[in-house]
Amino acid sequence: MSEEPSRHDPVEEDARIDALDTRLKAAKEREEARNRTQAHGADANYRMGNRVLAELLGGLVGGALIGWVIDWFAGTSPWGLLVMLFMGTVVAFRNIIRMSNRPPD
Repeated sequence: MSEEPSRHDPVEEDARIDALDTRLKAAKEREEARNRTQAHGADANYRMGNRVLAELLGGLVGGALIGWVIDWFAGTSPWGLLVMLFMGTVVAFRNIIRMSNRPPD
C-alpha cells in the first residue's frame, strides 16, 4: 500500500504554529493591558457613584431628621420638617454639583 504524500511541509507548519503563538501572546498582552485600565476606571466611577448616592440620601435623611426634631420641640408641625427637608435637598445637590465640577485625579 502506498501512502499519500503529505500536502504540507512539516517545517512550514511549524513556522505557522510559531507565528500563531506569537500573535496569540501579543493579543493576550493587549487584552490584559486593556482590562487593567478598564478596572481602574470602573472602580473610580463606582466610588464616585456611591459618594453621590450617599450625599443625596444623607441630605434628605439628615434634613428630615433635623426638621422632625425641630417640630417635636417647637411644636411647628409640619413646617420645620418641610423647611429642613428642602434645605437638606439643596445642600445635597450643592455638594453633588461641587463634586462633579472637581477635576479628576
